[in-house]
Amino acid sequence: MVCIALYNLKGGVGKTATAINLAYLAAANGLKTVIWDLDPQGSSSFYLNVQPSIKNESRKLLSNEITLKEAVQDSAFENLWIVPSDMSARNADVVLDEMKQSKKKLKSLLSGLRNFDLVILDCPPGISLLHDNIFNAADWLLMPNIPTTLSIRSFETVLHYFKENELDAGKIKCFFSMVDHRKNLHHEVMQEFYRDKIFFKNYIPYLSDVEKMGTHQQPVFEYANSSYAAQCYRDLWQEIKKTCL
Repeated sequence: MVCIALYNLKGGVGKTATAINLAYLAAANGLKTVIWDLDPQGSSSFYLNVQPSIKNESRKLLSNEITLKEAVQDSAFENLWIVPSDMSARNADVVLDEMKQSKKKLKSLLSGLRNFDLVILDCPPGISLLHDNIFNAADWLLMPNIPTTLSIRSFETVLHYFKENELDAGKIKCFFSMVDHRKNLHHEVMQEFYRDKIFFKNYIPYLSDVEKMGTHQQPVFEYANSSYAAQCYRDLWQEIKKTCL
């Protein structure tokens, strides 16, 4: 089993859209894939039209009241499952802080999904005890970045945090997201980081077909399979697959 976390210190950079579309492609490639929605907003759960089966399920998962395997639900797509989120996920740091080995709880829970090939964590923004768990549990940390000054500053802040806390920065892989070709700044930032070979070559432009995921509650491929957006996600998936799987 490989665990990939979609993470950024900032919100609104395309984590959930990428998590859903990569998971869909992985499942279509025959990989038994689970998305674990860790964000109290529950956007991945919304996109796949799945709700938790019990009240406060996210909190109960972390406090061992239910197992992760019990929380896994079918999606509408073959080989794709989801652990949905609810608002009780906002208490994750409080629950984790009360535990021994609190930075390794997520990794321990993930052992219950060994029968799957790929787990994708859709992470909330920030750096907290929950994120320390994510950093420990994930084999790869996939960071979407909008090519702007503040977004890149967030990326550099995460790199500094990894160095300060002696975490493995080698597991961080980045790509550009929500790229607006009309903006010179986006092109300039992308070229600077491509020279340093820090980011994946493929990127996700700012496209209306991606925004429509919320309207359709589906991955891009279900309603715009021949679109430029769908092809961009396919190209990114191929690059990620070569590196991470």
